Amino acid sequence: MTAVGKSSVALEVASRLGDVEIVSIDSMQVYRGMDIGTDKVSVEDRQRVPHHLIDILEPDEECSLSWFRDRFDIALAEIEGRGRRALLVGGTALYLRAAIDRLEIPGRFPGVRAEFEGVDDTEELHRRLAVLDPVAAGRMEPTNRRRVTRALEVTLGSGRPFSSYGPGLDIYPGTEFGLVGLWAPLAVVDQRIGHRCAKQLESGFVEEVRSLAGRPGGLSRTARQALGYKEVLAHVECGLALDEALEMAVRRTRRFARRQRAWYRRDPRIWWYGHTGDPGRVVDSVIEHWTELIDAGHNDRDRGA
Repeated sequence: MTAVGKSSVALEVASRLGDVEIVSIDSMQVYRGMDIGTDKVSVEDRQRVPHHLIDILEPDEECSLSWFRDRFDIALAEIEGRGRRALLVGGTALYLRAAIDRLEIPGRFPGVRAEFEGVDDTEELHRRLAVLDPVAAGRMEPTNRRRVTRALEVTLGSGRPFSSYGPGLDIYPGTEFGLVGLWAPLAVVDQRIGHRCAKQLESGFVEEVRSLAGRPGGLSRTARQALGYKEVLAHVECGLALDEALEMAVRRTRRFARRQRAWYRRDPRIWWYGHTGDPGRVVDSVIEHWTELIDAGHNDRDRGA
C-alpha cells in the first residue's frame, strides 16, 4: 500500500535472494520523466536490481489496463526465460488483478461513452444499466460513476453484458503467485505521506511538473490524474497557491491510502506483515514466507504489495 515502504523492502529482498528481478505494478511509474512525484526508484537501484515496466511510455501517452497486462506478460516471460524469479511490487490494485488473475478486459467504445457522459445523474445511469445488465448493476454502488459508466460503455458498445466478462472483482480465485502485503498504522502512514510530499517538494517536484506540462504533447489524461501531479498542475497552470496545492495533494493521497487499504484487505489470499515505522523490520519475514512457499511446492513467483 502507499507509503508503507514497498520499494525499500522489495529492493532488500531481491538483493539478498540474488536471482530476483522486480516488476513494477504502478500505473504512473510507466511514464518517463514522472520521477519525483511517483517516488520512482533511483537509477542506481535499478542498476543494482533489474526493474521492469518503468519508463516505458511518454507522459502524453495513455496507459490502459489491457496494454499494461500485455507488457507484464512479456516482462514475466523474459525474466523466467533467464531462469530468474519475478517479484511484483506496487499498489495499483486493478493492474495487479489484471496481471495475476488474467482478467478478460473489454475494449473501449468512446463514441458510445460520449452519448451519456453529459448525464449528470449517476443513479439514472445506474438504472439504465440495471435494465441492460442487472448482474453488473448489482455489483456496484449506484453512485460509483466510474464503474457505472464503464459498465454501460461496454454493454452498449460490445453488445455483451459487462458482467459476462468475468465474475467481478469480489471473487478471488486461486493464484500461482504468493501474495504479501505490508501495513502500518494509519497514523504512521499519514506521517510518512506528509514527509514524502515535503521531500518531493524539496527535490524539485514543482519544476518537474512545470517541465512536463511544457512539453509539446503535455501530459495525457491518465498522467494528469496521478497523485500530486493533478494538484501541482493546478498550481502551475491555473495559479493555485502552492501551499494549497500541496495540502490538497497530501489529503488526496491519505484518502487514497485508506481506499487502497480497504481494497486489499478484502483479498483473503494476502499474507500481511506490519511495522510501526521501519519497513526494514519485515524483510526477514517476507524472505522466510517466500522460502516456505517454495518448500511447500508453491510456484516460486512472489509479489509484494
